[in-house]
Amino acid sequence: MQKVVIGSDHAGYEMKERIKKELGSDYEFVDVGTDSTESADYPVYAEKVGQQVAVTPEQKGVLICGNGVGITIAANKVNGVRAGLAYSVESAKGARQHNNANVVAVGGRSPMMDDPVEIVRTFLSTEFSGEERHANRVQEMMDIEKRN
Repeated sequence: MQKVVIGSDHAGYEMKERIKKELGSDYEFVDVGTDSTESADYPVYAEKVGQQVAVTPEQKGVLICGNGVGITIAANKVNGVRAGLAYSVESAKGARQHNNANVVAVGGRSPMMDDPVEIVRTFLSTEFSGEERHANRVQEMMDIEKRN
C-alpha cells in the first residue's frame, strides 16, 4: 500500500480527517499533524510533509489549510518539493502529469473548488507522463532551485 504523508493546520484539520477516512483503504497515511481545530501555524506542517517527501522520491504528500495557498508556498520552500495547489480534479491531474508534483494542497474552507477528496484521489492515482517536454520543464524548475 502506498504511503502518503499528510498534514494540515487547524483550518484544514476536518478535511484532513475526511480525506484519511475516505481514502484510507487505498493509501497508508502518515499524519504529521495538526491534531485538532485549535490554532496552528501551517508552515510547520508544510515543512514536515515536505521534508519526508523530499527524501523519498516515490512518496507523495497532501497538505490542507484554509484556502491552500499559504501551505503551498511554505511547502515549496523545502528543496525537492514540487507542491501544487489544486482547486479541481483537472488541475490535480495536470500537476502530476505535466509538473511531476510530489505534493498536492487543497483548501479546507474553499467552497469554489471540486471535492477535495476527489482532487486528492486524482492526484495520488495519476502518474507523471514522462514526456520529454514535461521532463525538461521539471528539470528546469529543479535547476532554478539549485541556483537559488
